Amino acid sequence: MLPWNLPNAEGNRIDWNLTTIQALLPAAFSMAMLGAIESLLCAVVCDNMTDTKHHSNNELLAQGLGNIASPFLGGITATAAIARSAANVRSGAVSPISSVVHALLVLFALLFLAKALSYLPLSSMAALLLVVAWNMADIPQIIQLTRRSGKNEIAVLLTCITLTVLFDMVIAITVGVLLASLLFIRTIAEMTKSFEMAHPTDLNDVLVYRISGPLFFAAADNLFADLHNKTVHTDHQIKHIVLQCDAVTVLDAGGIHALTRFVQHMLPHQQLHLCNVQFQPMRMLVRSQKTVNEIPQIQFSSDLESAFDKIRQAN
Repeated sequence: MLPWNLPNAEGNRIDWNLTTIQALLPAAFSMAMLGAIESLLCAVVCDNMTDTKHHSNNELLAQGLGNIASPFLGGITATAAIARSAANVRSGAVSPISSVVHALLVLFALLFLAKALSYLPLSSMAALLLVVAWNMADIPQIIQLTRRSGKNEIAVLLTCITLTVLFDMVIAITVGVLLASLLFIRTIAEMTKSFEMAHPTDLNDVLVYRISGPLFFAAADNLFADLHNKTVHTDHQIKHIVLQCDAVTVLDAGGIHALTRFVQHMLPHQQLHLCNVQFQPMRMLVRSQKTVNEIPQIQFSSDLESAFDKIRQAN
């Protein structure tokens, strides 16, 4: 076991206190996240090569325990290596025994062949890595994916490839995940729409709309702004606004905020009726009762007919 009073890079003794721990936490968190991403990516690559399914929890738990124990024995943080794992699978490995044999061979080479290995030309090692990378890339699969994907997905792919070549894989993965998340949010936001519905002929002061899609932060503001324009700038006076919410499956804090602002900007004589509110949106509305339920301009109905009956009674 290594002693606790090892010096730092300047030769001074390291004082373990709250300040030191706070200074190390950001770097430790970054290393843990990047290590987890790289190991899971390596597992996914091996799964694609072997038609298997890895256990993410076991992978991360084993890696975490190993990295916690390693510094006490003079080791450093390590993750799964994609290149070596891919070469291992290509060579016919089918069990963890191959990793044990690999570790023993590396130890033997370090102890007895270090001097001889120092004479290996780096150009030969580079050629070996190029072959491993080509086999790992699965070019036919990439071509097939690009043919079926849209321009946005191809742009993310090219961005990740470029960043991997210019910088490293960790930066490429981080940027790729961020870009893919933004594209996903935009796609989901475009699915949220509102459609005007017919209403009974005896109710001339009613406007009925059906909302379809998730009401979350990226879509709710635009949707309610559009509804506000339609309810205010009309040829006849609208007293009751009915929203059919049977197709709204998700509602978040951003959607509640947009709904509240919509109600606050309604005309004083207007009333909002929410119909067929699903379980998750209703749960969010109940949790935010101080924000929504205290506004008297909001009424809830189980269906459209119930809302129309309430409107007839109010008239």
